[in-house]
Amino acid sequence: MKDSNKRENNLSHLAIIMDGNGRWSEKKGLPREDGHIGGVKSLRSLLGYIGELEIPYLTVFSFSTDNWKRPKSEISNLMNLLRKFIQTDLIELHMNNIKIRIIGNREGIPSDVVKLIESSELLTEDNNGLYLQIAFNYSGRDELVNSVKKIGSSIKAGDLDPHNINEDIISNNLFTAGVPDPDLLIRTGSEKRISNFLLWQLAYTEIYFEEALWPDFNKELLSEAIDDFHNRYRRFGRIEESLKK
Repeated sequence: MKDSNKRENNLSHLAIIMDGNGRWSEKKGLPREDGHIGGVKSLRSLLGYIGELEIPYLTVFSFSTDNWKRPKSEISNLMNLLRKFIQTDLIELHMNNIKIRIIGNREGIPSDVVKLIESSELLTEDNNGLYLQIAFNYSGRDELVNSVKKIGSSIKAGDLDPHNINEDIISNNLFTAGVPDPDLLIRTGSEKRISNFLLWQLAYTEIYFEEALWPDFNKELLSEAIDDFHNRYRRFGRIEESLKK
């Protein structure tokens, strides 16, 4: 039951750190690849429900730049999973009016995967349903460094006075340019950190830590997280009395 003293919060952008695939497979005595396959199935099953909830934006963290430190066989499996996800699900996602955007650094990604990424973005660019943003080969610090370089180039070209730099200019030079900051971040798998994810964008985001490992995360657990979000005060630096007016 919702606390009558709390106000409903608008959830326009949901972000998820999909953590726990490897631990899920280890608990079951399965290869790590099976955990990643289970994770894809979990995402696939939740996309329709998120669409039903009419949440406009969803960003998921699927592959960190730090993941390159993992065994080559696991990295290869992760690349294959992205290939299969795009090849298997792209037409259905497109038919469901989902717009796909892959954010992150494309250097080092196999060229055929880059082409698949580009084709998925091109095919769905005019869709206006759920905006699905997949962070792949992504690092929040790398994103900020990239933003600084772009702003520096604008200054060098004489297109920008450094005294005019503000938060909007920084936001507009991020990978997520044009997308509102997340209202709610869910991290599965019991870990309590943001792991270099959307460092700029999460400044005022509500964070929900879920014990369940990602392959076990379902719409019931998602509903619990969203209910928790709706029962929170989002002060943005204000005091409670000002929120009640």
